Amino acid sequence: MRSQALPKERRKQPRLVVNRTTTWRTERVGPRQCLITNISADGARLFTEDAAVPEQFDLVIAENVSRRCQVMWRLGGEIGVRFLDGLVPLGRG
Repeated sequence: MRSQALPKERRKQPRLVVNRTTTWRTERVGPRQCLITNISADGARLFTEDAAVPEQFDLVIAENVSRRCQVMWRLGGEIGVRFLDGLVPLGRG
């Protein structure tokens, strides 16, 4: 019996599991709630019940930290985004 190789990891940055409620917004849409399920320096995985999330929006990461996001993939209420305007400083330890 042949064993199958695991798919190659495509992420450039390690992910940190956070499960934190926050908000996203655009110039036309006020704050809407979402959940950051994991995050890296250059992107995040979100969960939202709002089906009208646009292709680009601002995501509040923490107090005084937000990033412009580009949707990379969608799967039901899950959304993968990359940060367009810089990395997120993730404290370790």
